[in-house]
Amino acid sequence: MDPLTIEIGSLDREEIMLRLDASGVELNAHAQQLLLHSDFAQACVPMKINLLSCSVKALGLPDGGTLPQIYARARHVGLDLCPIITGPYLRLVHLDQESSGNSTLSAGMKPADSLTIASPILGDDDYPKGFYLRVVDSVPWLRGYRCDERYEFAPRDTFIFQQPA
Repeated sequence: MDPLTIEIGSLDREEIMLRLDASGVELNAHAQQLLLHSDFAQACVPMKINLLSCSVKALGLPDGGTLPQIYARARHVGLDLCPIITGPYLRLVHLDQESSGNSTLSAGMKPADSLTIASPILGDDDYPKGFYLRVVDSVPWLRGYRCDERYEFAPRDTFIFQQPA
């Protein structure tokens, strides 16, 4: 994904859900759980954010890394985490994402060709850590994921970060 500027915050939970549905976006149970978070309850002042995709390896972690390592490295190179509300907005503007080369909806490992939104961790290991975007058999997905602090992301795994203005 090329660097991209998007507007977030203008929709409340119901409006987000309606737009995702109208766009044919599928959600998994973890994404639905994240959308129940209080940050989605009501619209806020819209703001524009600059987004950049970056592989774990490009961040300077050639052997991969854990979420805490990835986030620390991103901050070290001047990138910020995205607000948790970024996921649905990015899904809505990035419906043209290429279909995954692997159409299996896998559990326990990061899917190939997915884009993980780097966002603050909202809860413990049983609560979803954030969203990722994926297209399976031409169907766009907004999915939530869970992992613990020891889970190792591969060097090729791609995250979306916020670039400071």
